[in-house]
This record gives sequence, C-alpha cells and structure tokens, in this order.
Amino acid sequence: MLGAGGQLGSALLRLLPDPVGFTRLELSVGDRLGIERAIREHRPQVVLNCAAFNAVDRAESEPQLAHEVNAVGAANAAAACRQLGPRFVHFSTNFVFDGSLDRPYVEGDTARPLSVYGRSKLEGEEAVLATLPEALVIRTAAVFGDTGSAVKGGSFPERVVERARRGERLRVVSDQKINPTYARDLAQAAIALAGSDMTGVVHVVAAGCCAWDELARAALEECGVDAAIASVATADLTLAAARPLNGCLGSLRTAPLRPWREGLAEWAANRSEGAPDSP
Repeated sequence: MLGAGGQLGSALLRLLPDPVGFTRLELSVGDRLGIERAIREHRPQVVLNCAAFNAVDRAESEPQLAHEVNAVGAANAAAACRQLGPRFVHFSTNFVFDGSLDRPYVEGDTARPLSVYGRSKLEGEEAVLATLPEALVIRTAAVFGDTGSAVKGGSFPERVVERARRGERLRVVSDQKINPTYARDLAQAAIALAGSDMTGVVHVVAAGCCAWDELARAALEECGVDAAIASVATADLTLAAARPLNGCLGSLRTAPLRPWREGLAEWAANRSEGAPDSP
C-alpha cells in the first residue's frame, strides 16, 4: 500500500491481513523504481494507492507538486503494476466535478474540476486507466477517520470538536454538500472491491448528503460538546481554491455505504475509547 500514513491508509492497515504499507517518507509515488522494487520484494496481489497531495488551497500555489503526486505518481504506480502484475486500486475524489448538478454525481457524469487539486486528481485517474485499463479507480468524498490527515492536523470532525473545546469561534459553510464517509467503512468496501473483477471508475461514499455545518453540529452532538456553529456561505470565506457546492456522489455500479451518521457515531465512540492512531 502507498500512502499508508493517512486516514484511509491507516484504516486499511488495520483491516488487511498481513499488510505491507509505506508512508510518503518511506516510499514516494514519485519513485517508480522504488515501487517496482517493493512489488518484487513483497509480491502483493493488490496495490492500493492512497497517496495524494490533498492540500486543496495550497495546490493553487504549488500546482507542479500537486501534479507530480496526484497525476505522475499515480501513473508511476499503475505502470509498475502493469509491468509486474498485481491488481491496482487508486483513490480519487468528488473534486473532479464542478458541483453544478442538482443531484448526486454518478460515474458517467462529465468531470469538470474547478481547482488545481481537482484537475490533478482527474489527470491521475486518466493516467491510471490509460496505463492500466483493468485498474480500479474509487472516487469518494469528505473522508474522516480515527487517524487524522497529516496535512490538516486531524479529520474535520476532530478539528471541530477540539476547537469547540478550546472555546474557539466556529464558522462552517452551509452551502457545500458532501457525503461524509467514515474511513473504516471506505476501507472495508475497497478491500471487497479489490477482490472483485470490477474495473474503471466507481463511486464509494456513505449514504446521504449533508452540508459541512450539519456535519459539524452532528460531530459535536456525538461527542457531547455544547457549542454554537455559525453557518456561513462559501462566498463569505477567503479560499484560494474553488469548491464544488454540490460534492455529493452516487453510484450506478455499487450500493452506498451505511448512512454517514452511523459512521460518525462509530467514529465518536472510538474516539472516546482512545482508538490508536496507528496499527
């Protein structure tokens, strides 16, 4: 597994039997020869690529880095799998869409990314499938997990809860809709799909859509924190990168995961029990 240090990678490591995972520092997706050496040494049946440059706003000022990781790196991993034989599963994002539809986006909808990050992820999808047509590309949305994103200093619900407990003012957008997807649920589904014969693009998200402010309030409720959330419009915030207002995904190829609120409840329970940050 590539990108084993993040939310999804950590969840996959906990669920897979005898996993071999590499963090960004241990094996970069920019190192195609290194990826090939790792595949030859460990002989995996499946390579899962969770590595990504996912600092959405920062990507606007560092487009080359976003491209190198999200597009070139994805192509490197796909090429190594094409040469050496393991199945390849790559993860992508709802940010490949512009958010203009009035329904959840499905696999056949036209991708029109609004940001550098979204464009780099779409380029990665295209490079993977051009290099290895039998690869599987899993698009997902608003992933949160027991281990937080290293880029952002914690998953969104975790950041909301911690800021509320510090007494900070909380302003959260109300006009961006997403499927909050628990990393453990996504990992379980990805493992099942990796063992199937499905190829191409598939959307895997929690059932149901909500706005970010609704998710924030639900996280506080699940953690027993009494704090106010000020709902704001995206236009009221200073953001370097444009976001799709409708970031909701649906699928014509697979059933949704359990409702997002159920995943959030499990996240809160694990949090209160002190779930470890690493396997």
